[in-house]
Amino acid sequence: MNPSTTIITNVAVPAVALIALGVGIVLLFGFLQWRRATDALRARLVGGAEASPCPPFEEASVDALPPPVARYLRFALADGQPRVVTARLTSRGQFRRGEAADAWIPFRASQLFTAARPGFVWDARMRMAPGVAIHVVDAYVGGSGTLKAAVAGIFSVADAPDTEVLAAGELMRWLAETPWLPTALLPGGCVEWTPLDDDSARATVKDGGLEVSADFRFAPDGEVREVFVAERPREVDGAYVPTPWSGRFWAYEERGGMRVPAEGVVQWHLPGGELPYWRGKITMARYETEAT
Repeated sequence: MNPSTTIITNVAVPAVALIALGVGIVLLFGFLQWRRATDALRARLVGGAEASPCPPFEEASVDALPPPVARYLRFALADGQPRVVTARLTSRGQFRRGEAADAWIPFRASQLFTAARPGFVWDARMRMAPGVAIHVVDAYVGGSGTLKAAVAGIFSVADAPDTEVLAAGELMRWLAETPWLPTALLPGGCVEWTPLDDDSARATVKDGGLEVSADFRFAPDGEVREVFVAERPREVDGAYVPTPWSGRFWAYEERGGMRVPAEGVVQWHLPGGELPYWRGKITMARYETEAT
């Protein structure tokens, strides 16, 4: 072997190790920095969580609601089910970046909900490449919306300004995801119902100065099949465009004594057709109720 080759090889090995160590430190720093920020959001959310003074679920308590809503709540809840204060979910699935058919990337996420006052923090990791992830936080806390994304938790690729439009869009998301905490839809809570037809009803939630609505569409057996919002803000070239949007749910199973969907898909309804961008499965659901 050429002596100079031996010297270069001996030098290159420590250099590669140092580069790998440096990359590892940067990734760890990004993870810890992101976790501190999301932990602070979750602390604010839990700190503002309220226990509802309303009693546990009783079948007779929903008699005055629109019939499909009453049918759903009797399907989802058993007599005596206490009201949910907070819910913690984990999920995995795929997220679509852009409109291309092959633009799906895998994600894993955790989500914290509050029920009496609407709120949530969704914290996700979306894999770009082996060892490299986009960190995403989507949240509604204390009447304000948050939407941020950063490669490795450091290099920002999205940071939406906290505006009333963003907050309204996030409150719509909370309302659409209440099938994962069905006691939030009971009488006496923050959601009010308006009948539409035999298989659907409109839910309206007020929080501070915000008020948003969504149409719930129910299956004959009582399940929430779809939640539809006629005008949810969609970011297009730096501006928000009101766009039809929906979430569909299926594979109901018992979690915390309640029947909640295990799988779903979320999509925009564009002039050219549906554009799904989230599809996933709930892997864990843990509930804190007023009885605990």
